[in-house]
Amino acid sequence: MTHVRASVRIVIALAAAVLALVTACSSSSKPAGGSPGAQTPVAAAVPSTALPGQDVLSAIQADPALKAELPAAVQSRGTLILGTTKTTGNSGLPHDGVDPTGKTVGLDIDLREAVARKLGVTWDVQYGTFQTVIPGVQNGKYDVGQDNFGVTTAREQVVDFATYLDDGQAFLGSKDVSATSISTLTDLCGLSVATSPGTTFQQILTDGAGKCAAAGKKPYQVQYFADTAPIFLGLANGKVDIYFGPTLSLKYDAQHIAGTKFLGQYSSTPVGFVTAKGAPTGKAISDAINALIASGDYAKIFTKWGVADTAVKASEVNPKPKL
Repeated sequence: MTHVRASVRIVIALAAAVLALVTACSSSSKPAGGSPGAQTPVAAAVPSTALPGQDVLSAIQADPALKAELPAAVQSRGTLILGTTKTTGNSGLPHDGVDPTGKTVGLDIDLREAVARKLGVTWDVQYGTFQTVIPGVQNGKYDVGQDNFGVTTAREQVVDFATYLDDGQAFLGSKDVSATSISTLTDLCGLSVATSPGTTFQQILTDGAGKCAAAGKKPYQVQYFADTAPIFLGLANGKVDIYFGPTLSLKYDAQHIAGTKFLGQYSSTPVGFVTAKGAPTGKAISDAINALIASGDYAKIFTKWGVADTAVKASEVNPKPKL
């Protein structure tokens, strides 16, 4: 799977306009399976703006033995050059967002800061795009890349991975959907499903389109949206039953967006920091993550962001890809 990072752009000020977009885009599809008379108010689709503020970093101490695993040049300058994408607003939570003071916060931010503290270095953060970070690691522009990169066979041919969480493809439902769990595509039969176009999610739904008929059930109806704002409004007003998207984000959404519920995961893949092929940096980062796991600091970070069950038991360098 090529991991697709979720973008939760809830446009509060334009809710009415977006709702009109959802209605228009839904007109050619079968109506949602939920009762049209039991619609959740649009306001319920607005996520909580409260951000967790627990201090999960200040107690972490550097380990000189781990720092010694880093390349001599990194040890000398005391920094690791990180390639990532710039955060704006809170659309990327729980991975990353911006607090009221303008500070970048999130699970990924806490994780990389914890790793740096354990290694006794700091990050020199430089920004690129999702498409340019891995090439930047390959050509030496960055020492490390981080942008919720899932482990795949193709990526492991050009970079190394040091894993730090599990993510995947999952289902978020409207509160009016009768299902309490979904794990297969036939569980979607007869429902209206929303996802992003040009993604692994679309490919899975397209490839499985005949499964409902084969099971003697009504087909699921798929709606595609480039932005998630109309998806959440669709869940609120009954135009969408299910959102098929990234596990980590959907688990977070279920806790912060009223009228939604997490229904289960379809598949999973490990996510990791990427480093140059064969460089010692990958093992040093993986060892630092495992030290954080052993100390309990790693678990505190995942608990803070409410996604403890996406944590890994151990970090690995270049695990066997599932995709």
